[in-house]
Amino acid sequence: MTQRIAFRLWVQPDRLDEYKRLHREVWPELLADMRAAGIRNYSIFADGPELFGSLECDDWEATSAALARSDANRRWQAFMRSYLATPVDPGAPQPLRMMDEVFRME
Repeated sequence: MTQRIAFRLWVQPDRLDEYKRLHREVWPELLADMRAAGIRNYSIFADGPELFGSLECDDWEATSAALARSDANRRWQAFMRSYLATPVDPGAPQPLRMMDEVFRME
């Protein structure tokens, strides 16, 4: 069964434009590792410095474990650390601040 994952992050307000530019040029090796980890339909939206991300996968725990093993993901998260007010730690048990799904219309 497909899991839909949603999370929030905050980017440093003075780094928002650069954050957006960098996400138009995400490293190909990171995208490959994300796909290999089972991530599909991944989007990040911005409302000023507040970011909302959503993605689909089959097993979030397995996906998180695969991303924690990804060298490209560890390097990307380290690179993004100075951009984010809420950094992502790929090795943490809960690397993102997850959101509960309240409503879905299909």
